[in-house]
Amino acid sequence: MKIPDIKNILEAVARGQMTADEGAKRLDGLPFEDLGFAKLDHHRSLRTGVPEVIFAPGKSDEQIVRIFGRMVKAGSDVLVTRVESPVYNKIRRKFKGAQYNKVARIIYLRKPGRNKKIGSLVAVVSAGTADMAVAEEAAVTAEAFGVKIERIYDVGVSGIHRLLAHRDKIQEAKVIIVVAGMEGALASVVGGLTPAPVIAVPTSVGYGASFQGLAALLAMLNSCAPGVTVVNIDNGFGAAVAAIKIVMSRES
Repeated sequence: MKIPDIKNILEAVARGQMTADEGAKRLDGLPFEDLGFAKLDHHRSLRTGVPEVIFAPGKSDEQIVRIFGRMVKAGSDVLVTRVESPVYNKIRRKFKGAQYNKVARIIYLRKPGRNKKIGSLVAVVSAGTADMAVAEEAAVTAEAFGVKIERIYDVGVSGIHRLLAHRDKIQEAKVIIVVAGMEGALASVVGGLTPAPVIAVPTSVGYGASFQGLAALLAMLNSCAPGVTVVNIDNGFGAAVAAIKIVMSRES
């Protein structure tokens, strides 16, 4: 629930279109709802601009479906990360409009009528096809919350002409998420081409000495391009939320 939703409830009560008891019931889930196995933070979007997101690993299918349903009832946009297709098959039978991106492993459902797009363009740039799952996690997360995304995939530094062919789109973007494994050099290159904030995502892609993404993480942290911000290994979701907050702060 966001500020406009609360205002709509209060205005409906003031106009007599909703009783005070009905309004109180709608707001009863704030700031959180205790399901026993989970405490749903319905207040999070008011504080941070982005609602609570369901992280699927470690939860049973039944727990995910129940949390999903309570968030829908609360009027929230709903997003589930790192989730497999069998869970989606259960959710789509109950919740019309739920969508699933198999590459990103994300289920999402936007609140009906919430079609407004954030105007600023965010580019998601990935080094190789093997990085696509993490890149798509970032892209789909941002799209689910209304951000316009430009995908620029498989443009790693071993063939840097592929990246330079997209220089116009890189210059147009207001925030750039760069996803790369191996030695993680792509973030430094992109950081030297644009005035926009660059959010670097190291991936666990690479041969043995990449140490499951540690080499890319350290390279990005030591980028010679000033202003490159780095999130954790394979954390496409975290990069997307950072990008969403940047563009929201610019458009507020």
